[in-house]
Amino acid sequence: MLCGGPAAEHVLVDGTVAECDRVGDREGDYSGKARRHGVNIQAVTGPAGGLLWYSPALSGQTVDITAARTHHIVTTCEWLKIPVLADKAYEGAGGTFRMPFKRHRGRDLTIKQAAVNQAHARLRVPVERAFARLKCWRIFRRARISPNRLTSMTHAVLTLKQQR
Repeated sequence: MLCGGPAAEHVLVDGTVAECDRVGDREGDYSGKARRHGVNIQAVTGPAGGLLWYSPALSGQTVDITAARTHHIVTTCEWLKIPVLADKAYEGAGGTFRMPFKRHRGRDLTIKQAAVNQAHARLRVPVERAFARLKCWRIFRRARISPNRLTSMTHAVLTLKQQR
């Protein structure tokens, strides 16, 4: 399905909300965090930034951890024993997912935790670039179509990217 096979060093997972100006026939397309209508798209990239997979679009109100579980990213990578670097939105995924340390109220991170978070952020740059490449397509910055059609658009972009 995804995750590059057992020889992969590690993979990077992240999600974004692709903006859409039509509600379509789904009520849950409004993302409270992004404060706009849209769809949640997940991406899996390799450590060098090679795009491995874009997910089908889910409603905009879907949080990243739920989207990863819905698309079986968590179970697939755990089954293949592939380490996954993710952001704090995937807290609770367990398995092989690694997230940065979270600062708790009233306590700062230790110097060691801050250094680990900085290294984690540096390793996650390729997945952020994958979303930058996705959003360079105008259709994902301000779609004027039904959110139901964005899944086929995502698959088309993935196909075009992989044929280069």
